[in-house]
Amino acid sequence: MKREETIDYNIKAAWHGISRMYNQQALKYKGTMSIGFALLNIHAKEGTPATKIGPMMGLEPRSVTRLLSSMEEKGLIYRQTDKLDKRCVRIFLTKEGCKIKRSRKKQFYGLMKSYAKKFQTRNSMFF
Repeated sequence: MKREETIDYNIKAAWHGISRMYNQQALKYKGTMSIGFALLNIHAKEGTPATKIGPMMGLEPRSVTRLLSSMEEKGLIYRQTDKLDKRCVRIFLTKEGCKIKRSRKKQFYGLMKSYAKKFQTRNSMFF
């Protein structure tokens, strides 16, 4: 069996293409795909516990720490100790973070619709 015929190769190739597409879009706004996904996963009003962000995005704690530090430096988020559990730190979006989240959300859904149409057209013989 050729490697191109295996499911894992095709999944990896698809993910690489999707990742490249998102990063190209994110670079237009001086961001990254990771920042965009993090913004989408942070609850705007209640905040999100820092420990929940990694599992939602499939990232290790070390990577989450770097990502959050980068986002904090860019003025997209701020950290606040949870009022009920002082051991927990919640991540909140700043006004700028909320603004970018709204625009990225619209972009994301627009891209998904566009690529879904392309996929259906190209692969109509499979449906």
